[in-house]
Amino acid sequence: MPERSSLIHPDAHLFQVRHPEWAAAATMYEVNIRQYTPEGTFRAFMEHLPRLAGMGISVIWLMPVHPIGEQGRKGTLGSQYAVRDYLGVNPEFGTLADLQALVAEAHRLGLRVLLDWVANHTSWDNPLVHEHPEWYQHDAQGQLVPPVADWHDVVALDYGQPGLRHYMTEALCYWVREVGIDGYRCDVAALVPTDFWDEARPALEAIKPVFMLAEWDELYPSGGLSWEEFNPDTHLLEQAFDMTFGLRLHYLFDSIAARRAPLAAIDEYRAAERAKYPPQVYLMNFTSNHDVNSWDGTEYERLGALAQPFAVLTVLLPGMPLVYSGQEAGLDKRLAFFDKDPISWQGYPLQDFYTCLLQLKRRHPALRNGDPASQFTRLPGLAGLYGFVREKQGAAVLCVINAGPEPAALPLPETTADTWRDVFSDEQLMFRADDELAVSGHGWRVLEKVAG
Repeated sequence: MPERSSLIHPDAHLFQVRHPEWAAAATMYEVNIRQYTPEGTFRAFMEHLPRLAGMGISVIWLMPVHPIGEQGRKGTLGSQYAVRDYLGVNPEFGTLADLQALVAEAHRLGLRVLLDWVANHTSWDNPLVHEHPEWYQHDAQGQLVPPVADWHDVVALDYGQPGLRHYMTEALCYWVREVGIDGYRCDVAALVPTDFWDEARPALEAIKPVFMLAEWDELYPSGGLSWEEFNPDTHLLEQAFDMTFGLRLHYLFDSIAARRAPLAAIDEYRAAERAKYPPQVYLMNFTSNHDVNSWDGTEYERLGALAQPFAVLTVLLPGMPLVYSGQEAGLDKRLAFFDKDPISWQGYPLQDFYTCLLQLKRRHPALRNGDPASQFTRLPGLAGLYGFVREKQGAAVLCVINAGPEPAALPLPETTADTWRDVFSDEQLMFRADDELAVSGHGWRVLEKVAG
């Protein structure tokens, strides 16, 4: 019999974050302003907002918009995560008025905007270094220290200082109040004490309902950094954040593509997720982002022929999908992180692919984020196929991917006997008990049940 996910979690009462109403059907898009256009400005990016809204995107995440440190700078332009002024705008991108115009236009189109926030560290030449040296971490010799040895362009802040906590909370409130943003993506969120975020969230909510995304994954305690050495007792999703990164799923996709893990390991991941979190918790699914693209490789380097099948899973498995700048263009190069390196859009060859998936995600009742009433049913089948049905009150979506190079067919259980529409071809299919669903090599099928 197909396995069904449990809807009750013993610690559900601990998760007190109230998601904004609009987040239930939200999909996210990360914007690398520097590389998005030849101009690399807010105004130039604004021209893409109608296209993104039409694609089915509902949340725009902007990489850091602040002035970048010059002392110890990496590359010619520096890391956008080396913040020199939390209340300023990087002139490389435009002015405060340009950013306000971008947010206003996004809101006019029904989009929400998150800013990337770097609370854990600043550039060496941030004025706070001299104005408040006590707000920074020091070694035994009294010298400033980076949070990680390789991050030599930044220095670590000390959240044992009440003055820093007050300053950072006020800075967070400034952008919500003055620019009208809808929340934050918070860099290395668990390197900052969780109780700071727990205190900052109500201050932001006093201005407007916000959405908070933590760059972290409590299901993936090691990856690049030994996370547990920094803050092993995080609990980010209980009071502070709406969502964390699905890092464990992301790295599992890489392992499956490299044949280090079987496709069925996705079931183990989902079991671990359900054991850790109740259904109302959001995790972000993705095959690429700015770090992954620049440092680990494009999805085509890491996933090969499974890049698009796994993109299908990021949208249709429980969780909120993320699309990174250029994925709809089939971006097949690693973008430079510290220098200018514009995306080549090539006519957006995968825009229809993402539009089909994201519009389905946004409108279908069985695909709502964090909905405990939505039922997930795994479909048994051949080793190279992964299929499932998500259903709510009779409305259903059936998804199957084929990880192998040869065509294959998934035997369908009696519960799927009905009329379905292929979301990509618009073909209608009538299934009877014991029918099979053909899937091409390295392909996918996404079907929506036709209302009777």
